[in-house]
Amino acid sequence: MAAITGRLAAICARRPRVVVVLWLIVLVAGGLFARNIGDVVNSNFKLFFTPESAKGSDLLEQRMHGPAQAQEVVIVQSPDKTVDDAGFRTFTIGLTDGIKALKKPDGTPLVSSVVSFFETSAAPLISADRHTTVLPATLNAPAEEAASNVGPLVDYVKGMNGRDGFTVLTMGEGSSNNTFMDTANSDLMKAETLGIPVALIVLVFVFGTAAAAGLPLLLALFGIVVGFGLVTLIGHFVTMDTIVENIITMVGLAVGIDYSLLIVERFREERRKGVEKNEAVRVAGATAGQAVLFSGGTVMVSLLALLMVPEKTFLSIALGAAVVVVCAVAAALTLLPALLGLIGDGVNRLAIRLPGRGYPVAEESPFWARAAALVMRRPLLSVSITVVFLIVVAAPFVGMRRGFSGVSMVPPSSDAHKAFAILNSEFSAGLVAPLEIVIDAPDVRSAAVQGGIDSLVSRLQADPIFGSVSVEVNDAGDLALVSAPMNGDYAGNAATDTVRRVRSEYVPASFSGLDARVYVTGESDLITDILIMVSNYTPIVLAVVLFLSFILLLVLFRSIVVPLSAIAMNLLSVGAAYGLLVLVFQHGFLHEVFGFEKLDVIAFWVPLLLFAVLFGLSMDYHVFLLSRIRERFDETGDNREAVSFGVRHTGRIITGAALIMVTVFGAFATGRLSQLQQIGFGLAVAVIIDATLIRTVLVPATMTLLGRWNWYLPRWLAWLPDFRARPARP
Repeated sequence: MAAITGRLAAICARRPRVVVVLWLIVLVAGGLFARNIGDVVNSNFKLFFTPESAKGSDLLEQRMHGPAQAQEVVIVQSPDKTVDDAGFRTFTIGLTDGIKALKKPDGTPLVSSVVSFFETSAAPLISADRHTTVLPATLNAPAEEAASNVGPLVDYVKGMNGRDGFTVLTMGEGSSNNTFMDTANSDLMKAETLGIPVALIVLVFVFGTAAAAGLPLLLALFGIVVGFGLVTLIGHFVTMDTIVENIITMVGLAVGIDYSLLIVERFREERRKGVEKNEAVRVAGATAGQAVLFSGGTVMVSLLALLMVPEKTFLSIALGAAVVVVCAVAAALTLLPALLGLIGDGVNRLAIRLPGRGYPVAEESPFWARAAALVMRRPLLSVSITVVFLIVVAAPFVGMRRGFSGVSMVPPSSDAHKAFAILNSEFSAGLVAPLEIVIDAPDVRSAAVQGGIDSLVSRLQADPIFGSVSVEVNDAGDLALVSAPMNGDYAGNAATDTVRRVRSEYVPASFSGLDARVYVTGESDLITDILIMVSNYTPIVLAVVLFLSFILLLVLFRSIVVPLSAIAMNLLSVGAAYGLLVLVFQHGFLHEVFGFEKLDVIAFWVPLLLFAVLFGLSMDYHVFLLSRIRERFDETGDNREAVSFGVRHTGRIITGAALIMVTVFGAFATGRLSQLQQIGFGLAVAVIIDATLIRTVLVPATMTLLGRWNWYLPRWLAWLPDFRARPARP
């Protein structure tokens, strides 16, 4: 494999202009496609299996309501007027007429119906203090297309908000999704504005020259643009979640810069030894290039394992991150050697000097040499202290609760959050997405089934979390719907706990022994089914990632000890990140200092994503460090000296790469979406732990303790291909 990556690098260095032109064509094509990524992403849930909630929804669509239509609840509130005042009545009637007159871009009516207290005198439409009323509106659009159709209503409501002293807001799946998408795009721009310049500064200090620093950043941007284009193409066949845009940028910046950084530094090291330019490119490709290829392969394995989870969010994260990793690896193995072939020693131009002295560019770092010597002098003590510390940090992970943060994930200043607060305090936020219980029976009007329905209604009404319960029967008399709005956030922890209670207690107690099939459905139920599904698939994903990572490292290093120890260390790193995540976000430790929102749950997809990304990215450092150690061991046969050599020669680069990743991930943690805060913070702290305690302490200490056993390969595995890097010059 080293020969292949080295040969590829040499070819690209000899034909640099052809390679650069080809990449520019790909870049332009990717940019053209990427402009339309907004057309193929949304924040709706989509499952690739049929849970109980979906079965109930299908029955309602087939035998009662037809296809579900998009719903919005418009809120009208006055601080000094009540619904009994003429001014309140006049304003609301005018608002209602304006909503009914809204049009889609094609000229057809936007809204099919609006229910008003001033037309129906329905008491549930006004608050207890009579200062607030709601206008439930049904859009002429399927529920799954709510976000793309609700725009005219949102714009109209914003224009009316504050007029004549009235607060006018709207809440529904469409408007909430748009708020989420707008906030996500804003956070993305903020992260790029903050992360890219800081990453460039770090690169300058790592390399000591502006020219060398610019190459990794340029390669990362190439990979991101092409990645966006490819994901847009894929999105025409599989709808993507909005979060994919943030994932592409975050992962693309991190791996794109890291992979290029490793190759550029190895090229400069070879040039400092006096190796001819094109040969230095070949050696860099054969050594660092191979490490990049296997690192990228590990990241791909970890991410693609998420495809096993049959839900759109995981599909989007897996495909988006995997695509940008492929682009980053391809750019590092082809475009970067071509650019190095073009500019050669120009990579050292624009040197940056610190006050009083030049920047150290020696291949060895005195600091890391002393650190390695200290750790290797007391390896058992170093391992013991570090492992105990990481286990203590990971301890809060035991109390992690995965779930949906719902409206809490958008900023409190947003209209969606304000609308939720009013609905929750004055009515029931569950009006937007009530709990729906579907009863399928030959005759739902029979005495037996009706008795079960009455029993269920009584139980629901006795539960304080529910509002007013309604019952509806279809014309054929073979399907009944019990609808009950829940107080609080329909996506929150209390709602999902309630769904489980209704399914496990209320329904069995009411319909036991009856000829009826009962399905609990609605948005809260869908969320509950997703959480159950994620819990079921999590151990499968973990097992696949660990197994395939073991195989990759086994093949690369021809050792069974190295992959086992690497997996153990990575699990410690991920566990510590989980513990800190729970400590800060669930328990609120220092959350105000970081500017984070304290929540009851960790976003349901964050733990699995953290595991997949961290397990993959941590292998960047591990493969790079161990490749240098193995390369030296093959030359000298001295394990202790090889370990010291590897740490001394890679310490500065690994630290720089870690700082860049922390910068990129930390920039995303400064956003306003709570789930991006969680993923950015989790990745940042994990990288810090990984690059310091794991690579600086545990790796050299354990490898010192194990000695030659590090490279143990049973005889029955001797048939494995040998991919070890051999950069010897011909």
